Amino acid sequence: MNQHNRSVLLITGANSGFGRALAEAALANGHTVIGTVRSVEAKEALERLHENNAYGVVLDVTDFAAIEPAIHDIVARVGPIDVLVNNAGYGHEGTVEESSLEELIRQFNTNVFGAVAMIKAVLPSMRARRTGHIVNITSMAGHVGLPGVAYYCGSKFALEGISESLAREVGPLGIKVTSVAPGSFRTDWAGRSMVRSEHTIEDYDPIFGPIRRARQAKSGRQAGDPAKAAAVLLQLVGNDDPPVNLLLGNDAYDLVMKRLSALSETFQAWETTTRSTDY
Repeated sequence: MNQHNRSVLLITGANSGFGRALAEAALANGHTVIGTVRSVEAKEALERLHENNAYGVVLDVTDFAAIEPAIHDIVARVGPIDVLVNNAGYGHEGTVEESSLEELIRQFNTNVFGAVAMIKAVLPSMRARRTGHIVNITSMAGHVGLPGVAYYCGSKFALEGISESLAREVGPLGIKVTSVAPGSFRTDWAGRSMVRSEHTIEDYDPIFGPIRRARQAKSGRQAGDPAKAAAVLLQLVGNDDPPVNLLLGNDAYDLVMKRLSALSETFQAWETTTRSTDY
């Protein structure tokens, strides 16, 4: 995306957090924003951000059958999508044993399947035009398994893997793909947007209790600034050679690099065993 040209960004979950910050930054830079939201009130609030270039679409990304018609309708009004930002998602907190399978399904429906459905809706046009950029907002939890948020980690690990494979599929067709993994930012992720399973098993208190309390205490005081993240995202989609993977935040960089180092050490320590299994 050339910052000096009018580009159309489709941002899911544009009413709050990263989505809202990016919508505001893109509009301020002269781009057109289509934002998916969950209510008419949120749609009207988004459209008030700019008289001409802000468009809200009431859409639940887990209503897979509704996605393609909704995108078709808005493209007919606004024009083809240059950049898709899959931002819609939520966090789930709870140990695996205490969390139901239904909660896992809901988590993946939003964080993974909804994102893929959005990708599939915009890809035909991008492929025909041999241009476009798909940005999937994942998390540092898509690189590091963290206790008490296993379902969330699993969903973000899945989206990271899908993003990397997709980048190799569509790169030769002129389409860019980037997974952006933020650390702790001052959004509603750990507050209003967090779904928490009922705590029922005391054995997990020493393991997860301190983590849960620390996360709740930190909510609203995280180090990451969503406005700065939005500025980075705008630079990213304006780059001719963006990375396939990008971390955002000091905590994300430190935690992920520590995990990669530990993983490398483990693999090397078990190299002989690993190499012993071929014919």
